[in-house]
Amino acid sequence: MDTLPDSPIAPELPLYPGVSLAEVLLVTTAEEAATARADLLAADVIGFDTESKPTFAKGEVSTGPHLVQLATENRVYLFQVAHLPDLEGLKAVLESREILKAGFGLGSDLAQLKARLGIEPRNVLDLSRVLRGEKPSQSLGAKTAVARYFAQRMQKSRKVTTSNWANPRLSERQILYAANDAQVALRVYRAARSVGDLPAT
Repeated sequence: MDTLPDSPIAPELPLYPGVSLAEVLLVTTAEEAATARADLLAADVIGFDTESKPTFAKGEVSTGPHLVQLATENRVYLFQVAHLPDLEGLKAVLESREILKAGFGLGSDLAQLKARLGIEPRNVLDLSRVLRGEKPSQSLGAKTAVARYFAQRMQKSRKVTTSNWANPRLSERQILYAANDAQVALRVYRAARSVGDLPAT
């Protein structure tokens, strides 16, 4: 996910609750992949994001994405790229013209998906661009959007952001962080639509 600057968030705002572990499925088997594929293909809009192991050395090239996150209204599916049980299913969802994929700062995500997996996502809406306001130079991230639409404060740990997303065994904090990145995009999309900030799809 591209990192975008956020406006300062009032510390007195209540915390954004986010998703629970019970709402997240780390897809590891063919059966889970089939469930995810059916659920995602039935949706009109899904939240979308990816995570990649950070690069720190000058000139180092990212080998991401290492994790793909897709969210419906009730469930977030996490796909570890190194252990995909159904690449074609993931490709079918992301390349579907019928499903809108909403996310924040998706430029590098799209390029990496094409480079590493040969997936070219279609019908993608980058909320950081369409909701940034009248100033072309202004950018908007998930934290600013959560404050604007929900009057809540979203916490994003830098330690988790820069953690090893290529690790075969993700921590609980990584799972929740990644799931929230996708789920919040869908929730912001719905909220923005409800107040007329986004046109009907």
